[in-house]
Amino acid sequence: MLAAFGGGLTLTQTGPALAQAVFEVNPFRLGVTAGDPLPDGFVIWTRLAPDPVAYGSGMPNAPVAVKWEVAADQGFRTVVRSGEAVARPELGHSVHVEVEGLEPARLYFYRFQCGTERSAVGRAKTAPLAGASLSAVRFGVAGCQAYEQGYYTAHRRMAEEELDFIFCYGDYIYEGRGNPIYQSGAGPQDNTRVHLGGEIYSLDDYRRRYSQYTMDVDLQASRASAAWFCTYDDHEVDNNWVGEIDQDGTPSEVFMLRRAAAMQAFYEFMPMRKSAFPRGASMQAYRRAPYGDLLDVAFLDTRQFRSNQPCEDRYNSFCPGIDATEAQVLGDAQEAWLLTNLDRSKARWKVLAQQVMMMDLNRNTSGGKGVNADSWAGYRVPRNRLLRHIRDRRIDNVVVLTGDEHQNYAGGLWLDGSQPEGDPIAVEFVGTSISSGGNGSDRGNSYDQFMAANPQLKFRNTQRGYMVCEATPERWTTQFKVLDKVSDRDGVLTTRQTLVVETGSNTLTAA
Repeated sequence: MLAAFGGGLTLTQTGPALAQAVFEVNPFRLGVTAGDPLPDGFVIWTRLAPDPVAYGSGMPNAPVAVKWEVAADQGFRTVVRSGEAVARPELGHSVHVEVEGLEPARLYFYRFQCGTERSAVGRAKTAPLAGASLSAVRFGVAGCQAYEQGYYTAHRRMAEEELDFIFCYGDYIYEGRGNPIYQSGAGPQDNTRVHLGGEIYSLDDYRRRYSQYTMDVDLQASRASAAWFCTYDDHEVDNNWVGEIDQDGTPSEVFMLRRAAAMQAFYEFMPMRKSAFPRGASMQAYRRAPYGDLLDVAFLDTRQFRSNQPCEDRYNSFCPGIDATEAQVLGDAQEAWLLTNLDRSKARWKVLAQQVMMMDLNRNTSGGKGVNADSWAGYRVPRNRLLRHIRDRRIDNVVVLTGDEHQNYAGGLWLDGSQPEGDPIAVEFVGTSISSGGNGSDRGNSYDQFMAANPQLKFRNTQRGYMVCEATPERWTTQFKVLDKVSDRDGVLTTRQTLVVETGSNTLTAA
């Protein structure tokens, strides 16, 4: 039985629920990616979208069969796993296959086929066995990629790095309306690219925005180059949202409808496991990834369970709410889970991979005190509770990896960051943005005053790029890779700074 649909697509019915498709346009226009590697496998993802930014993406309201293969070689001469998945309209014809039965700590290649159409080839490494002796792990850290503010050259360069995995700390999309012009300090400027449509609220809106971003070929190269661990921050839903609260005072029951649409779209476009399948407006996003005997990574959720920002969420503000005893960043359950994992971990390096800065920076360079209320600095009680636990239990080699700030930072973590005394409890590396904020500059405004007001800082830079981290039994190394510009695709990448932490020291030194 044949059924014809718009866009030159024909479906041939092959069973009571599935159909084989014939396309005039390749449906794999959003590429492929893999995620959440385990020692025996990983998730492989694609989405059928012959017309990605159209409502419905050019697909009919019918489930479609998609074949998949995983091979030991790029030419697919040795296929080790294969099967068939169902791309369902309820999930925007996205496909999430949890591949199992692979060998630990080795590189594999994967691809999809729908009808006669075949996807690009992706690469992913399985994780090593937990506790296995490793000489090194090397991975990328990136996020904050406002489409309108710059090109994704950093993703293309990161795809060339030969990484074990990539951690995306969030702000994969931005929710705002399209703006052809922005007002800069130098007057009106043309945006590099423009969002389609207005601010996004519905599931279709979010799907179109994710599609617009993911159509970028440099981003697709990054997504296909290594397995990703994905988390969300605020712009996947709405700027500075926490819990059931948005920044506009929307009734919580209404905002939760928007959050449900955003969570579903995030799941549809990310290589997440079934354990993260959204339940209404909620998602199980925090999780743990042991990586041999070197890494024990806790991927945190600093949005879903957080209490409202203090000081009415004013940047560079200070108020009694910063010391609220009932304040939460992680929520009771996630915090207990994290502390238990830290206590039990036998890995050399314990990593907190998360979204908002943990360093208690003073944002006021004129002699006063002001914090970013949307960071851990606005939540002193839960922040100190976590750091005190690490200190009192003598948990060594804790590294915090963060995004959100659109700047590069590196420094130590103390209970009172503004007056650091003694040895730091842990270290934090904050990655800049892929594109958010435009070209940026090397040091930014008020550099000397800012560094003087924050003695815990060892490095600050405001250009765009990503981090590459390497862990060995003896040391942790972070390279800050930056571009001279993102206003066109020809930005030049350099390593702006390399910082090292020796095992057991929590002291940052330049390499």
